[in-house]
Amino acid sequence: MGSLADRIFGVEVGRWLILGGILLVALGAVLLWAPRFFSWFGHLPGDIRIERDGVYIFIPITSALVLSAALSLLWNLIAWILSRGFTPR
Repeated sequence: MGSLADRIFGVEVGRWLILGGILLVALGAVLLWAPRFFSWFGHLPGDIRIERDGVYIFIPITSALVLSAALSLLWNLIAWILSRGFTPR
């Protein structure tokens, strides 16, 4: 009989958290060493910028929509893969 944490979460949660951490580190490395890959963020048509007398307001509407669509596609792809019974080893 395992510990309470093993019974509630299972060992798989730990593996998924480690995988998520590795992906976050990879994203951070890309942002640090190759920021040009994300230079489009905030510069799309529909992103609002207001600059007046020392006041700067930035509302990235279009960039947020693109990011939301990309994350939704990624989330649905992951859900589809998991529904087929795929588990990382």
